[in-house]
Amino acid sequence: MLDNKVVIITGASGGLGSVVTSAFLDAGARVAGVDRSAHSNNAAHPNLSHFAVALDNAGAVDMLVRDVVNLYGKIDAVVHLVGGFAGGQRADETSDETWEKMIAINLRPAWVLSRAVLPMMREARRGAFIAIGSAAALEPAPTLGAYGASKAALISLVRTIAAENKEFGVRANIVSPNTMDTPSNRSAMPDVDPAVWVQPANVASLLAWLVSDAGAEVSGAVIPLPGRGA
Repeated sequence: MLDNKVVIITGASGGLGSVVTSAFLDAGARVAGVDRSAHSNNAAHPNLSHFAVALDNAGAVDMLVRDVVNLYGKIDAVVHLVGGFAGGQRADETSDETWEKMIAINLRPAWVLSRAVLPMMREARRGAFIAIGSAAALEPAPTLGAYGASKAALISLVRTIAAENKEFGVRANIVSPNTMDTPSNRSAMPDVDPAVWVQPANVASLLAWLVSDAGAEVSGAVIPLPGRGA
């Protein structure tokens, strides 16, 4: 499905990222896996190259894009999985630090990365930019103000990218899951049955389809994944 497509996957070694990276490699993609560290669960795969990059650093992201193009000759898609969570306070009780942290983690990296890669995609007249959002951006919940707002801003950014680039054959979509069945969530919520959560393998399959030629007509979509417990 993804034979010879070159895909940047951010957060490639995380709880979701390792599953997505494996799925893309299995589908035939050549993957540039991006994390802050050099660790990768798929490091031995011949079609994976790993890049340790701080995605809030515009200069480092520009270099990442140049390095990927130098290595593979092109970039067909970006699958942006990086994000962070903070909650537990009412909106008016949220600290400046928490608010700014959520914007810095959930919004700025997507903007910096899109700014680096979109001109190249427009020139090639093809490409896909896919991001992971959150159900909290679609249905606001108490004590998740900063997190939900940062993810809602991400939705707006992705849909703007779709609107601005549709005439160039570049599409952008965002997948917004509820709680996912990751090791960190199992550790944080040991009393919840993970069977009701969104399964990373299903998220990976959807992301691969959106990047594939079969998903070429989908752009500007916000796709909710409520899970079985919704």
